[in-house]
Amino acid sequence: MRTAELNKMLMDGVENNTPLEVKKDKIFDYTDKNEFVFTLTKDIVEKLNLKSWFENYKKEAMVSTAGIRGPQNILYPHDTRFPINTVGITLATLAKALVLLEKYPNKKLYKLAGSEVRYNSKIYLDLIARIQAKQGITTLVPKNRETIPIWLASFLAFKLDLVGAEYITSSHGISVKNATKDLNNQGSQFLPDESMEFVGKIQEILDIVDKKGEYKINFSSSNDSLIDEKVMEKLNNGIDLYVEYLKTTVALDDILEKIRKFDKKIIIDSVGGASYKTLSKILKILDINETYDWLNIEEDPFFHGIGKDVKNGAFYDWSLDITVTSKKENGEVYFPVIDSLNYGEKLKNYPTGTVSLITDPDHDRLSVVQIEDIKNVEKVKKAGVDYAKLGDDRILCIFSANQAFLMIMDYFKDVLKKSGKFDEHTRFMVKTTASSKSWDEWAKFNNIKVVNTPVGFKEIANVVKKVEYQLEKKVKNIKVKDIFNNEISLGESPRMIFGGEESGGMIIGSNELIKSKMGRIALSMREKSATEAIIAASGLIADLDIPLYEHLENVYKNNNIVAKFDVRDDIAYYNESEPDINKLKKAKLEGEAKRTKNDVFYLALSIGLLENKITLENIKEILSSTFNNLDFSNLLTVKFVGDGTYLDFSDKFIEIRPSGTDAKTKAYAGGADKEVLALYSKTLGNYSGDLNEKYLKYLSKEYIEKVKKISYDVYLKYANNEPDKRQFEVPEYNF
Repeated sequence: MRTAELNKMLMDGVENNTPLEVKKDKIFDYTDKNEFVFTLTKDIVEKLNLKSWFENYKKEAMVSTAGIRGPQNILYPHDTRFPINTVGITLATLAKALVLLEKYPNKKLYKLAGSEVRYNSKIYLDLIARIQAKQGITTLVPKNRETIPIWLASFLAFKLDLVGAEYITSSHGISVKNATKDLNNQGSQFLPDESMEFVGKIQEILDIVDKKGEYKINFSSSNDSLIDEKVMEKLNNGIDLYVEYLKTTVALDDILEKIRKFDKKIIIDSVGGASYKTLSKILKILDINETYDWLNIEEDPFFHGIGKDVKNGAFYDWSLDITVTSKKENGEVYFPVIDSLNYGEKLKNYPTGTVSLITDPDHDRLSVVQIEDIKNVEKVKKAGVDYAKLGDDRILCIFSANQAFLMIMDYFKDVLKKSGKFDEHTRFMVKTTASSKSWDEWAKFNNIKVVNTPVGFKEIANVVKKVEYQLEKKVKNIKVKDIFNNEISLGESPRMIFGGEESGGMIIGSNELIKSKMGRIALSMREKSATEAIIAASGLIADLDIPLYEHLENVYKNNNIVAKFDVRDDIAYYNESEPDINKLKKAKLEGEAKRTKNDVFYLALSIGLLENKITLENIKEILSSTFNNLDFSNLLTVKFVGDGTYLDFSDKFIEIRPSGTDAKTKAYAGGADKEVLALYSKTLGNYSGDLNEKYLKYLSKEYIEKVKKISYDVYLKYANNEPDKRQFEVPEYNF
């Protein structure tokens, strides 16, 4: 089906499932560009069921891995039946502003607001800026409110010493989703305790409405002087500052020279179009722009139809994750998002060996694919690389982030060694537990320390900030604890060589200390950046005279890596694209119950082991009696890792975690045998969570019901261990 027809199917579904009273009643007129006051009354709270909305919002804030995400009514953004809406954005923005005013009284405060291309993003950005302006907070926005990447918003929050930033995105999620990513003065996403501060303020506002009957929320005009486009225009949207930063990380002379001399084209697929505006300028400043061809440079909230499909006669969105697989009616496994890229047509004139670097709408994730001759398909499979047909005589090698990033970190290590800089510092990497075990093996072989964290880039940033704090205090042997409760010694002057996660986000640490305008230091930026990944990947591609799959095999061999293979299963419990909000809510609620039941089955085992309520042998008994097709004899331990349960075997790992943003279960596996990994991942990930007699013999139902609360306390203890105690002081801004 053509893109226009799919788009019409989506729009018609939304239009037909929005009641007339919702269409007519905006609650307040967010299209009014003049100053106005919105009075939130008891009647409005009851009519919109805002207390129920708030309870769900609070729940998301406590566990969300990347902003408080949710679906929205893409045609009527005031529709409060959906989690993301103009009223909710208003309450959250005001609450965050009130927290800042309490923290920094009598100070001139500056924040930044930005967005990518998603539906209604400009409306939300306008509301955010106007509410903050009325509270006396200056909001820096790009000229004409144009799009910028998430990492640029994060970078500028740190570099300019702002009190924070708001960024509107839902990353690589489906088109109808949106979210606000809350960034603090470091440019880091809020940790749960930071989110709880403003969630508490929303509660205060609703309490005042209960007590006094109303609460007045003031909006400035859209052209208020405290909504500042001039600073961003003067700074070229921060691009020049970011290029300076890049030259201390991946944009090294040796890498740039290789890219300039590369005699083939590298493709950048700018899905959604938002990355083109910023990235094309950066590549031009670095004088490497001639190496690239582009796809999808036009900004489009429908993402050019990528990931869109018809399933069971209804519109369906697979998201923008190119690694998602499905099965056709004949049982054949395929990649629906890859299929929707239409590379058979778009890449038909590019030679074998051409690489396409695919980025998402907020430009923080990278996927790598390469055209290969079909005669090499068995070699590709042997390397553990997935592929899709690309015509009759060619295939498209689809590298997971685990594979692509392993090659990138190995390449960057070689660049540092060649320059003589590698041995100047203790090197460490920060990775999520769900990421490849091959990364840990690679690091061990190269004498690089590894710190494992829960999933989410805010967790990676949290570790880096703890290291920086000790660095500033001149601690002789800097130490941090990982989520496995291992204490890692980093020496006196460590540098982060890599930070990343298996879902496609990475960042490279700087060899020199990065400094903000007022002199704060950092070892790396706080948000993943596809720009850094693209430059590093391009250097690697330009340096090779063999296909990437062959090079991957060499990396395994040269670094004594045994755990070559990784598997991930995403178990979705409902159709996120359902246009009827009542059906959607019901399906999501039912899905969340299934997700939680699956999660608690494993979680209670890990927490029970942690608290000595159960032994490892007991756990083996339980798992063996539940899954009689699997072998648990070499299970070494079961650990809670902040947001999921990690089963560590002598030859593999399996991690089961509930999605922090939706009714999904994610099952990860890594080890030496891909077929075995797939069996364990699929079996454990899809389990119902039912408890058998053996399970209840060792753990009571009363205890099992408490483990979610206990696990949250365990996570907070980890997150707040040896915290970054540096105090932010609001500077005298002079832009």
